[in-house]
Amino acid sequence: METYKQEASTTDAKDDAEARELLRRAFEKTARWPADFKGLTADLTVNVDGKEFAGSVTLKSAQDLSVSLADAEIQKWAAGTIAMIAAHRGPRTFEQSDGKHILTLERGAPHPMGQTVHIHDNLKSHYRIKDDRITQINRTMGPMTFTINIEDSALTQDHKYVTTRYTVYYFNPQDGRLTNVESFTDTHVRVGQADLPASRRIISAENGKVSVKILTFSNHHLL
Repeated sequence: METYKQEASTTDAKDDAEARELLRRAFEKTARWPADFKGLTADLTVNVDGKEFAGSVTLKSAQDLSVSLADAEIQKWAAGTIAMIAAHRGPRTFEQSDGKHILTLERGAPHPMGQTVHIHDNLKSHYRIKDDRITQINRTMGPMTFTINIEDSALTQDHKYVTTRYTVYYFNPQDGRLTNVESFTDTHVRVGQADLPASRRIISAENGKVSVKILTFSNHHLL
């Protein structure tokens, strides 16, 4: 997925204290790497539809990582996937994240996935929140709109939730047509005070074909 920077948008909306409290509670119950996290190294195996590639990864942040694999195309894909993991799991405060934007609450009939909080940013983001957990994420990035449904989570030793299974639905924003679906399954391993990636399986359906990719991390070492 191509990345776009989340920035504030011009709006006349007024910040809603109830929306802010809902999102803050969900944020604080989501597991992230500790504030003093310096990074990790690990052996890496990537399996793409049965073809396997072995190498290594050194990760300091989403912007500072290196992947070593024999295949340049698979290496680039793996680096992008690991950067996405780091971007979601990296240490940050609520005020550094969605809390820096104006937040409003959509009040209406009950929804199975919870209440909708609008984040007034350039990506037209809005989340659903239920039981202090973000259950759905919606954004528009350039020529693509997507919805992430968060399906399963695990409770860490710190009594915070780390997502273990979610599905991403991609749409053409012009006509609403579904263009791709990706199903993610993650496992984690505790090293020191951090819950690090142990594996990520991605099943994707696009242009009439289903593909399965698996990243497996082993021999983790903290930097």
